[in-house]
Amino acid sequence: MDLSLLSAVSPIDGRYRSKTEELGAYFSEFALIKYRVKVEIEYFISLCQIPLPLLENINTEDIFSALRKVYTEFSMEDAQRIKEIEAITNHDVKAVEYFIKEKVETIDLGNTKEFIHFGLTSQDINNTAIPMMLKDAVAEVYLPSLTEIIEHLKSMASLWGEIPMLAKTHGQAASPTILGKEIYVFVERLQVQLKQLKQVEYSAKFGGATGNFNAHHIAYPEINWMKFADTFVEKTLGLNRSQYTTQVEHYDNLAALFDCLKRINTILIDFSRDIWQYIAMDYFKQKIVANEVGSSAMPHKVNPIDFENAEGNFGIANALFEHLSIKLPISRLQRDLTDSTVLRNVGVPLAHTLISFKSLKKGMGKLLLNSAALKADLENNWAVVAEAIQTVLRRESYPNPYEKLKELTRNNDKMTQESIQEFIQTLDVSEEVKEELMLISPHTYTGIDMMIF
Repeated sequence: MDLSLLSAVSPIDGRYRSKTEELGAYFSEFALIKYRVKVEIEYFISLCQIPLPLLENINTEDIFSALRKVYTEFSMEDAQRIKEIEAITNHDVKAVEYFIKEKVETIDLGNTKEFIHFGLTSQDINNTAIPMMLKDAVAEVYLPSLTEIIEHLKSMASLWGEIPMLAKTHGQAASPTILGKEIYVFVERLQVQLKQLKQVEYSAKFGGATGNFNAHHIAYPEINWMKFADTFVEKTLGLNRSQYTTQVEHYDNLAALFDCLKRINTILIDFSRDIWQYIAMDYFKQKIVANEVGSSAMPHKVNPIDFENAEGNFGIANALFEHLSIKLPISRLQRDLTDSTVLRNVGVPLAHTLISFKSLKKGMGKLLLNSAALKADLENNWAVVAEAIQTVLRRESYPNPYEKLKELTRNNDKMTQESIQEFIQTLDVSEEVKEELMLISPHTYTGIDMMIF
């Protein structure tokens, strides 16, 4: 069966392809090969710029420009050629080296082609290409999408910044709050994690087969290869070079990145569940979309599917992020191949995350505030002003105020405005205090105005 949207095993490449297609430029096999080619080309150019003795005549901008076209104009046909070579070599990185040597035949490099992949091991290429892919994907796709979510949340918080709402603790009616502030809680949580995310460094390993520059040093002992590698990785590739490694990067910073992405997803799972609950409580209605079906059996239903879809895909993403973060920092002795195996999947949790982002944005765009339901819930729960009354009584040194209000409200009798105000009139306090207490209601007992953003 040919691969298509209908035959793809993964929903990322099938059902959700339209939502994840942009990640193909970073996490597809094509993308990985292209990034590997870029690293190899830029490394060769950097050797020319030292210059190594045999590369002195190659140190020209015209040649460098021609070399860079190998990756800037990299095509699907080029990638296919590398896969053909790999079928013979049974080694994906060596296939890239052989491809580049073929590709530069038209460029006058003399007898210098053997300096392509000079002194390197496969992980010098993989442990630079993959963090570059991730860095670019996070910067160019993930962060803009997350920023949209945060800005949408800010707009919701601002729009509903004066809407009183019954809070719930342990699922029970609690002291009232403001809907906008409750939304802004998620803004702050996301902003804190976003700050931490931006502080995580994209680390790379570059140091030969065991991290000691053995091959480089034996060939050219007079060159400071540590300094060369620092400049190449940090200035040319835009990554942070780990100084002491085995054959592989130790992936601790990569694990930190995945853990942070997971925490952001967890916050948004929390948000998705809260909104789902508010919809169930009728605090929110959802915009009706013509010809859409909510339930195949019950015509009246408009299900909160966008928030459910987001929660589910965030969960899948987090399971994979968790595995990546706990597996990658562990490698047997100098190296085993488990890192290479799982690194091929780094785009999968990001894809599920992106699906969730888009579902959330769609769902948030459908929300319609049902003010009547919020007001009715407040009016139906006058008992929540007990905290306010007993606190004012404490201020007045009234004896046992908490116990008095507990006796009044914790007896399964329904509290109303009338019953609360009748109780106030029985209190042995001044008329001024009684008047103060009479003004308290579930609609006004919402604390300070925190909507200052």
